Amino acid sequence: QVQPVESGGGLVQAGGSLRLSCVASGSIFSSNTMVWYRRAPGEQREAVANITTDGTTTYADSVKGRFTISRDNARNTVHLQMNGLKAEDTAVYYCNTKVEQSSWGPTVKYPWGQGTQVTVSS
Repeated sequence: QVQPVESGGGLVQAGGSLRLSCVASGSIFSSNTMVWYRRAPGEQREAVANITTDGTTTYADSVKGRFTISRDNARNTVHLQMNGLKAEDTAVYYCNTKVEQSSWGPTVKYPWGQGTQVTVSS
């Protein structure tokens, strides 16, 4: 599978907004829950929001009420609207499927993409 392509990151002041987009290929997208992850410097990758195939959303407590995830199945695209950004939201943001446990350890269904850098200045 081709890795997803994330875009929309940038430098923004605290309190500002950004809208991230991720285009993913193939039938994997339409039949899977999609997740936005982030990795801050020196930290492990964490899931911040996910959306099921029928549009049900779940958010990490740290972003609840500020971030909104959505998906466009016709365009194989998932978005992350980020409002009220804080310095602690600074990270590289990635999209992929949900992490699943396998005999080889935790796996996702796409290769990890390059991500998109979000930097929030305080």
